[in-house]
Amino acid sequence: MVTQDLWQDNHPKYFWQIQTKYSDEIWERAIQASLPTLELNSEPGVESNFLSNTVGEGQFGSKRYQLSFSKRLYYLLKPLLPRLLIEQLKTTNARNAQTDFLLRWPVEDRYVRFQWENIHQLLNLTGERQIVFRHLWPNGKRFALVLTHDVETAQGLANVRRVADQEIELGFRSSFNFVAERYPLDYHLMDELRDQGFEIGVHGLKHDGNLFSSQARFMRRAERINHYLEEFNAVGFRSPLMHRHPEWMQALDIEYDLSFFDTDPYESLPGGVMSIWPFTIGKFIELPYTLVQDCTLGIVLGETTPRLWQEKLGFIKRNLGMGLLNSHPDYLVKPEIMKIYVDFLKTVNNDGNSWQALPKEVARWWRKRSETPIGQESSDITLGTIYIQNDQIQIN
Repeated sequence: MVTQDLWQDNHPKYFWQIQTKYSDEIWERAIQASLPTLELNSEPGVESNFLSNTVGEGQFGSKRYQLSFSKRLYYLLKPLLPRLLIEQLKTTNARNAQTDFLLRWPVEDRYVRFQWENIHQLLNLTGERQIVFRHLWPNGKRFALVLTHDVETAQGLANVRRVADQEIELGFRSSFNFVAERYPLDYHLMDELRDQGFEIGVHGLKHDGNLFSSQARFMRRAERINHYLEEFNAVGFRSPLMHRHPEWMQALDIEYDLSFFDTDPYESLPGGVMSIWPFTIGKFIELPYTLVQDCTLGIVLGETTPRLWQEKLGFIKRNLGMGLLNSHPDYLVKPEIMKIYVDFLKTVNNDGNSWQALPKEVARWWRKRSETPIGQESSDITLGTIYIQNDQIQIN
């Protein structure tokens, strides 16, 4: 079982960083009044349960991080299957993916509404007209955009430079996460990417679906993963196939992780943390992906435009969130998927309200924002006000 201690730093009072120090009783009353917005199947009675049931994915049950027998068998056979057949299986399985799925997709707004409702309730309880808080992003930016890539195969590795060059041309930088022991690593390419402003991360050890098959196996592999983190000069990790176990992952020497998502019925471990913002899991910062993966968009769903990315990013912008996209040079080798990606980047309008950042920059900012004492803000930690007008939340 996952312990509550992993989630305690995500209490709304730490999230909002309010300048006025309210009592624990006031916060508890605001939280209790806000809980109905979550609409959880088993509504928690106290805020500690709310944390483990949302960002801790507790609403998906005690076995939420365990693969079914059929999926374990699939990953044993997967090395023998051609990639085209794997893609066909993904498409077939997707037809039933949203059946009985507990979350909404592609936009899951309940945790977002819960956070805003907390502010609304604080204003009601205290009788104040406005609340001063720390902006969620540096220098008052309204939202963050983070681009990440998982390099799964040698074919993907051969396409990394093309993807990076396209991003440079459009004025973006991203992170590339390499599988440590699946294909010959290109350390010269890693150095070149870093020199051009990109980031390097570790995408598991083998990419065989067995990283979390047992705690003993994970701990053995974690030692090797930590070795490669140091060798890559990397501080971030994403688990292959989004398999995850937050308690075991505390063994990794990382500043941040990318293995969780706000909502996704299509993963082999479906679920979601419901959050469009970073949050803390024990020792590291979690940066959940909030935009559907490129392989799901272009192959599973058969989309030919970035429509779903654009619509979701609109929701994220309105709620001061983080648009984090995970794409794959392995799939971007397909002209039709690369076109969707490029078209999306061309539509991201840098109007001065967005912060396009590397994952490590976002993780370090989130920690700095939460750990800097109130009243000792640095120049990039700016203050804003939230108030109610016509029963609607407004921000200055």
